[in-house]
Amino acid sequence: MEGTDLGGAARRLVSNAARGVRRSVAGAVFRGPPGWLRLRLASPASEMAPPGWASDREGTLSLLDVLRILETAARDPKVAGLVLRLVGPPGGYARVESLRRALEGFRRVGKPVVVWSESFDTRELWLASAATELVLPPSGNVHLLGVRFEGFFLREVLERIGVRADVLRVGDFKSAAEMFTRDGYSEEAREQLEAMADDVFEAMLRDVAEGRGLEPDAVRALVDRGLLTAEAALEAGLIDACLYPDEIEDRLRELAPHAVLGERPRLFAAAAYLRLRAIDPGPEPLIGGLPRIAYVTARGGIGRGRGHRGIASDTYRELLEPLARRDEVIGVVLRIDSPGGEGVASDLLWRSVRRIAEKKPVIASMGDVAASGGYFLAAGATAIVAEATTITGSIGVVGGKLDVSALYDRLGVGRDAVERGAQAGLHSEARSFTPGERKALREELDALYELFLARVAEGRGRTRDDVHAVAQGRVWSGAGAHARGLVDRLGGPLEALDELRQRAGLGAGERVRLEIHPRLPFFSGVLPIPFSG
Repeated sequence: MEGTDLGGAARRLVSNAARGVRRSVAGAVFRGPPGWLRLRLASPASEMAPPGWASDREGTLSLLDVLRILETAARDPKVAGLVLRLVGPPGGYARVESLRRALEGFRRVGKPVVVWSESFDTRELWLASAATELVLPPSGNVHLLGVRFEGFFLREVLERIGVRADVLRVGDFKSAAEMFTRDGYSEEAREQLEAMADDVFEAMLRDVAEGRGLEPDAVRALVDRGLLTAEAALEAGLIDACLYPDEIEDRLRELAPHAVLGERPRLFAAAAYLRLRAIDPGPEPLIGGLPRIAYVTARGGIGRGRGHRGIASDTYRELLEPLARRDEVIGVVLRIDSPGGEGVASDLLWRSVRRIAEKKPVIASMGDVAASGGYFLAAGATAIVAEATTITGSIGVVGGKLDVSALYDRLGVGRDAVERGAQAGLHSEARSFTPGERKALREELDALYELFLARVAEGRGRTRDDVHAVAQGRVWSGAGAHARGLVDRLGGPLEALDELRQRAGLGAGERVRLEIHPRLPFFSGVLPIPFSG
């Protein structure tokens, strides 16, 4: 134990020495009058931290990095304003909301935000509408086309090649397999997508109208118009200027003249700002160190086993379970961006999340989508935070297989088998389910659905029937899920961290160390990063 304590003290001593070097560099970089923070936002903004060799390259910062940079810079007297370069849509609607709220933080404290892009689509304009100034080149355009949810349907093409989907579902709204069984949306699928589209569209209209000082009906008319040149967008009030990149600096001098050093405004690169200023809470005590918060990103489909693609159950269980045992970890933010996946894998991961929550707070932060198995994981958390536009819910089960017997016949492929057991051919692709197999599969899916309801009921403190009433495979927006008790709070990663701090009993300004997981190799540059809030 003594050796371990000495080793930890030595590591903290080295960390404090490195901090001293960073502070010296930061003192030189930020000496003088305030300057502009320069940020190039990747498309899409990644949920995962970049590898170390790319971590200082422009446009490679993760969503969490960007949000923390903006939060810190908004209250930093050395930062006069923000110049944001958009290179494409920042991701789904939930990421737009998280980033837009961060831009509003700048605007709220009176610091100018200038957004420049070669063009704006709906999501880009939605984000940029929180800024002080929106700028396009004279040849640019705005494609304010509204909201569209679109699906592919393969039933006819599958039948043409001799393939038929044999699918069972539990939940009238569970539409995940409709692409294989239908030529268009079912009434239930259309109903839930119509509600989602309404929620997203109204949020977009409200935010753009408020940000640009327009009436919602005026924005709606511009959406119906759709395509606007830069000149037309300027006339309509959607943008503020048509400028080339080399003309931006003159505009910065007009917006924040006190930030000028000599003839040119000072510009600070966002990646350098993150390393030198945004994540420095002060020195770490040599004895004991700072308490830790683990920020775990779970992104992609859920499956069994190990691997680095998606959410592999064994890989993530081995990551999560030690967090329950580590006393210095006071809580976990589980950032989920997943459409779901395999049922057993989801339940195994729910168990790992629940075991942590029995000892310390776990806040599920749901990204663009946390549906089906993604919501199953979230149900094990202490509390759930989602953006108003997060695709969430889909508490239901679907299962089946593709019957390719007609394709085999067409190709002249013979298939025969010898069986022992009434259900031995259940997984065979050479035929559809028999009545007995269908009954057995139905019972299995019903049992999994009941387990899903039980897990959600336990996590949300509700009865099975209460959950069933809002489940049945239905997808909700985050706002709809919040109204129905499936989500505790609306917000993004920073709000989830704030929720965790409150539930862990941390005081205002009390320092902690933030650990980013999955943990990449040492030389990746993604190490436990301290922060204060």
